[in-house]
Amino acid sequence: MVKGNTQKIQLFCLLTTGLVAYSALQTDAQNSCENSCGQRLAKCSCHVTCESLETCCQDYREFCLRISPRSGTLMGGADFVIVGATFNAEATIVCKFKSDILTNGYVDKERKAHCISPLLYENGRIPFELSTDNGTTFTRQGTWVSVHHGKFSPFKKSILVNATKWQYYGTPNVMGQLTLIWNSSLLPATSVNVELWGYKEHGSPYSESWKGEWSYLYSLATAVTNNGIFKFTPQPAAEPYSEWEIGMLRLTDQKQAVGKLNVRALWSPSHALAWHLEETFRKNSAAWAYKKCLAWHKTEEMLPDFLQEIIDCPCTLAQSRADTGRFHTDYGCDIEKGSICTYHPGAVHCVRAIQASPQYGAGQQCCYDANGRQILTGDSIGGSTPDRGHDWGSPPYVNPPRVPGFSHGLYDVISFYYCCLWSDHCQYYFRHRPSSGCRTYRPPKVGTAFGDPHLFTFDGANFTFNGRGEYTLIKGEGNSTSGTLRIQGRTDLIENINGKHENATGLTAVAMQEGDSDVIEVRVSNHSSNGSLEVLLNHGFVPFDEQNWMDLKGVFVYSANPQNVTVMFASGAGVEMRARGTILSIMVLLPETFVNQTEGLFGVMNNDPDDDFTYKNGSVLSADASQEMLYKMGASWAIENQSSLFTYDSQFLLDSYLHAPKHDLDFTPIFHVSDNPEDPLYAEMLAMCKENKFCRFDTLVTKSLKVGNATKVSYESYVTLIESLEPVTSCGFLEDPKNGKKKGNFYLIGALVNFTCNQGHVLSGSATRTCLPTGQWSGEPTFCISENILGIVLGTLLAVFSLVVIGVILMLNEKRLKMNKAKMADTSHEFQNTRMEKTENM
Repeated sequence: MVKGNTQKIQLFCLLTTGLVAYSALQTDAQNSCENSCGQRLAKCSCHVTCESLETCCQDYREFCLRISPRSGTLMGGADFVIVGATFNAEATIVCKFKSDILTNGYVDKERKAHCISPLLYENGRIPFELSTDNGTTFTRQGTWVSVHHGKFSPFKKSILVNATKWQYYGTPNVMGQLTLIWNSSLLPATSVNVELWGYKEHGSPYSESWKGEWSYLYSLATAVTNNGIFKFTPQPAAEPYSEWEIGMLRLTDQKQAVGKLNVRALWSPSHALAWHLEETFRKNSAAWAYKKCLAWHKTEEMLPDFLQEIIDCPCTLAQSRADTGRFHTDYGCDIEKGSICTYHPGAVHCVRAIQASPQYGAGQQCCYDANGRQILTGDSIGGSTPDRGHDWGSPPYVNPPRVPGFSHGLYDVISFYYCCLWSDHCQYYFRHRPSSGCRTYRPPKVGTAFGDPHLFTFDGANFTFNGRGEYTLIKGEGNSTSGTLRIQGRTDLIENINGKHENATGLTAVAMQEGDSDVIEVRVSNHSSNGSLEVLLNHGFVPFDEQNWMDLKGVFVYSANPQNVTVMFASGAGVEMRARGTILSIMVLLPETFVNQTEGLFGVMNNDPDDDFTYKNGSVLSADASQEMLYKMGASWAIENQSSLFTYDSQFLLDSYLHAPKHDLDFTPIFHVSDNPEDPLYAEMLAMCKENKFCRFDTLVTKSLKVGNATKVSYESYVTLIESLEPVTSCGFLEDPKNGKKKGNFYLIGALVNFTCNQGHVLSGSATRTCLPTGQWSGEPTFCISENILGIVLGTLLAVFSLVVIGVILMLNEKRLKMNKAKMADTSHEFQNTRMEKTENM
């Protein structure tokens, strides 16, 4: 009996111990970031905000990976290390990108794990997972940024010395050695292999079978000493290798098998492979290129017409640089970098449409001369040209013609070499890539907020709303496919020069989203006294130290320096933010598709400023409403927690905004300020601000010349932007008449275009035409008619006229004879009647 009870007790203890152990395992699992990155758990967090809130699970950095570098070319071959975690030296590392692309990694001597980035056919943030057991399980997550090869740093690529020679090799008088150089420290190897890779696309265009593919072609050399230089004399490639016409060189460690994918590598720029083309090209490059140009021309005639769905270019250089929501600098022709415009002679600056066309993924390019005028292909080889494949690619990427850079290379660049650079038959190229002009271009409308917030609505009304809280700046829908655009602003107290908070507020953060796009937040950094901005993506901080452009879900973000950030949405909406000390200024640019679709502090965009001071409930204040009434109207646009886009990753933000009223009812701003010559700042303020009322107000309210000057600069920037976006009217391109010439390549209001005819031809129509305010050309269309043809035509007309005259005379004569006969008949009838009457009387 005792023995039985003892066994029962032992069994009970074992069961209890097992349950406790199981419970502990469950508890550990609930508080581990293994397969839980981005989540908030019961007792700790694996969310991106956990580090700043000090709520991370102990194994956060082991499973939610931080890497260095964070980005690399989409061609792959970058070696990146997992930082903040160590691994078993015996671990077998496998890295998985996009759930199905595997690369082999390794653990170094310091027990740091490394991955090699793969060849990808897309830009943007690529999720990856890491396995330490040779790919059996993947429990760790991270993000790799894949970068357009043309935008990737030139310092991290090999360099084609005299790139023009490489791309004209085999044309008349271009021969000899070619030289490739590189930074040997970027590829730790004693010897390297030099390989040639080529790009092609296969399948039926605009179908699911249409695919792009990079292929290893052959090695130029193996076991080359890794001293940073390689010289060679190119030999014509044999078939089938000569069929590849764009490509790049790859350097790999000699120990790697040639042509092996996804190994550590250094790539050259992508380029036209003139130096590798077949012998026929070298014998007569112009004839070879002309034949290729004709073949391309015939192919283009069978492909869909994409020209009808791309947007028109801005009419002026000023407009193109100001419309930052829809256009961005073309890196191949940048006025800020010396206007080196290889493919557009005569241009000083080009821009590209940011968004690809919806159906065909096509791109728009717009180029301008030193006078700020658009250059058209009908006037110059340097004119603006649209693209069948957008140079920067377009979501969802991966398949043609949306493969970043390379689809464009095949359909728009190598064809330019065929028709224009290697031969002289540009007429074929420009037939399919004509400039679109700017007749349908409409500049965006601009709303802004700056200083102690002074706001200008999209219709130009302005008011001051210096509340403290979080508010709806804009809510609206530009088109049905992009979804609703929401832009929210956070304001906080402004510190004066002594660090004291005054009764004034300024924007400190802006959060935004369009439809289901990534959420972007831009805020003034607390870690910089000079004023810089931080960018948060879906509530996590993203640095711009490696790249200044990010391709994200439904949105692009550009930051050339820490003080400036531009956000561009699929609808064409652009949001520019600037750090002005500790205050943020914002300018929002909306295309005309947002007309009558907006609400919020920036008003209703409908060209009517009288309805811009509208409460959230729809009631409208008059244009002469008091500052106190405008303050109440502004307060009505306070957001709610459930609709907030903001990140609350500090105790201050939690206490002051998340767990506090969205509009601070305890804060009373200064509504009015009067000039006081006795004020110690008055004289300096007057000298700095002059008649700028916003500058004067902010200087006196905040007691800070620095704040006042920031307001002055922001207002002047807004005025300049409005002036740059001033609408202009274009009458459209006028062609040279056949057998004649025109003088003038300016097509906006007031422009004159004169026409002359070649010798032996006579001008018909208007010799001079003027672009009228109506957008129409004066006069009649101009033709040049051959004098011989004119003589024949005149002779024919004279003959016809003579025949007509003769016919008319004969007709009139015949008519006269008929009339005479009728008259005689009437006379005879009358005579007979008279005789009958006389006979009857007798």
